[in-house]
Amino acid sequence: FKYNYSKYQHCEMNSVGEACTDLKREYDQCFNRWFAEKFLKGDRSGDPCTETFRRYQRCVQKAIKEKDIPVDGVEFMGPNKDKPES
Repeated sequence: FKYNYSKYQHCEMNSVGEACTDLKREYDQCFNRWFAEKFLKGDRSGDPCTETFRRYQRCVQKAIKEKDIPVDGVEFMGPNKDKPES
């Protein structure tokens, strides 16, 4: 069995906050690299993208707050489901 990774790669989308798009791309690249080079080969150890994800998450939360997007009752992205910084 040979996995055709490129067939399943994330689609490229911009972030909710224009200022966050570069961080999103950086995270997507990190995740895609880890997924293809480690996870699919059975290496489940480590999480090299955590800090990149957290920077992106903070940026998105700030953009949501600045754009006054209503998020009451919506779970935030990520395993910790942190609420936006006040």
